[in-house]
Amino acid sequence: MINELLVFKLIVALAGILSLFLCFFAHFKLKGAPGVRPYKAAALFSSLFAFFYVFELSSTSLRDIKLWIMMEYLVMPFIPALLFIMCSEYVGQKLKIWVYYFLFSIPCFTIFMQATNNLHHLYYSSVGLRSDAPFPIARMEYGPFFYIHALYLFLCLTVSVLTLARQLKSASFIFRIQILAMIAGLIFPVLANYFYLNGLSPYGIDLGPVSMSLSYIFHCIALLSFKMFNVTPIFRDTVFDRMKEGVIVLNQNGIILDYNQAMLPIIPSLHAAVIGKPIKEILSDNSSLKTILDTEENCDYKWIYNNKTIYHQVQFSEVQNKNSLKVGQIVTFVNMTEKIELQEQLKQLASIDGLTQVYNRTYFLKLSNELLHTKTPERISLSLIMFDIDHFKRVNDDYGHETGDIVLSHIATIAKKCIQESDIIGRYGGEEFVILLPNTTREEASILANIIRVKASESPSYSNNTIIQTTLSLGVSHTLVTQPSIDTIKNLMREADQALYTAKKNGRNNVQIYLEADAKQTI
Repeated sequence: MINELLVFKLIVALAGILSLFLCFFAHFKLKGAPGVRPYKAAALFSSLFAFFYVFELSSTSLRDIKLWIMMEYLVMPFIPALLFIMCSEYVGQKLKIWVYYFLFSIPCFTIFMQATNNLHHLYYSSVGLRSDAPFPIARMEYGPFFYIHALYLFLCLTVSVLTLARQLKSASFIFRIQILAMIAGLIFPVLANYFYLNGLSPYGIDLGPVSMSLSYIFHCIALLSFKMFNVTPIFRDTVFDRMKEGVIVLNQNGIILDYNQAMLPIIPSLHAAVIGKPIKEILSDNSSLKTILDTEENCDYKWIYNNKTIYHQVQFSEVQNKNSLKVGQIVTFVNMTEKIELQEQLKQLASIDGLTQVYNRTYFLKLSNELLHTKTPERISLSLIMFDIDHFKRVNDDYGHETGDIVLSHIATIAKKCIQESDIIGRYGGEEFVILLPNTTREEASILANIIRVKASESPSYSNNTIIQTTLSLGVSHTLVTQPSIDTIKNLMREADQALYTAKKNGRNNVQIYLEADAKQTI
């Protein structure tokens, strides 16, 4: 029997040593981590409790046993409260000040009632030695205040378990292992005290300190193997899941290890069950993104979400082990939509004439030359219309520049409604406009020019209840491009300008075509 008692004492001593080790480990290695301060205190108090209980088991008289029980009660009542605070901080749950007062007031009252038990016998109604044990073991009849403390202990540990369990649903696989390890460490003391209070423990030995050996082994696994507190679920929730950038973590074989909430709109098929599956399976219906992840090169990714174009910059970062070998990669999706849209707005401001909402002269020439040099056919039929508003100076002089702006905008709107999407229209300067017509013959261009002229003459402008009747003079030029050059558009504009000049000489409100033989034809 002596050997059996020695085994119990060794197990309890091991629990004390392990608790003390974890206390020092947390102090030196886990500074600043959430929950580490109450964890250190709980580990220290558990260690002291275990060592005091070893002395109790080693005592041979009731007097010595009572002494060590009193020593145990200096630390043991605070352990449930410290464990609850640790779990609350671990999941980011901030406790109110009155909760702390409540948590520590009952342990303080328990210590007082236990220390003064000889005066009232409300904590233990009697204390003696068991007659059925082969070695001195305390036999205690419990009073009402003992059950209050027992209820308090169970409530603290139960609420701690529930606090952790609530995080399991939203936690990733690695954090679920951490949380389950912590829960296991909390359940063992609950079970041990259940057996002890119901007289199911061998020889009436308090299994609470014995259970600490198993409890802190699980805490040790979470600490050393899974880096508990180094990267906690609350850290993940506040930093990882709340990042604006989408992040997905893959191992070296393309297996999904983790992802944050910002990835869900990008890859809607992501859910908890895909952890551990190849990313290629998840992207079987998204070939463009699958190709990007296959190449593992930083690039841009454009996709549609709720009928809106979204732009992301995809960035790859390798994860390496201590031997500089690749063990995985982090893929980050940086949302560039606002930046791209701002660039487009700035581009539009730099290219669009603010008054008439057609291209300005510089951007018109840029687009025209780009169109000319991107066409692949051997021969390109290219036409150009240049027109201006007849007697526009008179409009400004008679009605003011505000009315003149209304007229300019009105004429530009008429011209835009007459042309096709492939045509390019720009404000050449003042009241003068120019239209480039790709794949358009001379005859087709002249017909279009006349349509614009007629619509302008039949659609007056209105300003301050005043009707402003305007007409247009138009010049048309044409060429068949076989070898485009930087002068092709300039030559067309020069020829159309000459035809426009002829239209003005011929009484305005007409269309003139520039012919290669310098002949002009009036329509």
